[in-house]
Amino acid sequence: MRIGNFEINGAKKTFIIAEVAQAHDGSLGQAHSYIDAVAKAGADAIKFQTHIAEAESTLDENFRISMSGQDQNRYEYWQRTSFTPNQWLELSKHANQKDLIFLSSPFSKEAIDLLSKIGIPAWKVGSGEVFNFSLIDLILKQGGPILLSTGMSSWEEINKIIEYILEKGGDPAILQCTTQYPTPLNEVGLNILKELQKRYHIPSGLSDHSGTPWPSLAALAYESDLLEVHVTFDRSIYGPDSSSSLNFSELNMICKANKAFSEMRNNPVDKDSKANKLNATKQLFTKSLSLKYDLPSGTLLTEDLLVLK
Repeated sequence: MRIGNFEINGAKKTFIIAEVAQAHDGSLGQAHSYIDAVAKAGADAIKFQTHIAEAESTLDENFRISMSGQDQNRYEYWQRTSFTPNQWLELSKHANQKDLIFLSSPFSKEAIDLLSKIGIPAWKVGSGEVFNFSLIDLILKQGGPILLSTGMSSWEEINKIIEYILEKGGDPAILQCTTQYPTPLNEVGLNILKELQKRYHIPSGLSDHSGTPWPSLAALAYESDLLEVHVTFDRSIYGPDSSSSLNFSELNMICKANKAFSEMRNNPVDKDSKANKLNATKQLFTKSLSLKYDLPSGTLLTEDLLVLK
């Protein structure tokens, strides 16, 4: 699988996606600041969410009203925190200028149309949308890789969506995810990463909401093809995902670890060859047989007269 100019192959290097989602809280300036910060931290891609209130929400949904006190319903929340098509285009251009792959999750046909006009190299489908076959069908028509989060999915449901996409000629990747914000470490499900690799033989990885760097490091060690983490400037600031996010110092550490792990994985060491090259060093570090004290020539040497030094 390729996303933009990146070959997805965890055995070489894990593809790291920094998820902003709605952390910008509707501020276009903040959204651009996130692009700069993600690029500086060293991630491969930045991801937003494209919500269009008119296409997505009714007026009687109360989800997230308590988050800010500014919105009467979910419709108003999406209205307040959304961007115009031209603003999305400018965000995409900014990301590309920073050598970041620009991604955004669509939640409606209108969002797919908007992102398609911008031109994105892959489609991320959130945990709540993997059951939405109408949305999947629209995405399949656009072409490109489809990255699936499975935070609320059973094995049977995962089997169904992957089989469906493959039958339609799609190019899926799959992410272990737990839809809890933040996710406790004992609910991350590292065991599922290996199971995904064994079952499906498609690119796989982790979408983490723990707000700690430990699952990310473990996913890198497991040679995950993809890793997605939420990011924030500070976990104490307002935002629906702040407590589930990494700060940029932590993201930078994960990106450095990715390069280091890649360097080690892609340079296997031959033990015998290395031992030969270290022969001179071996002479310095190993012992030599020596006399315990001066002895006259012709003395018959016995073990009690010798020492290793």
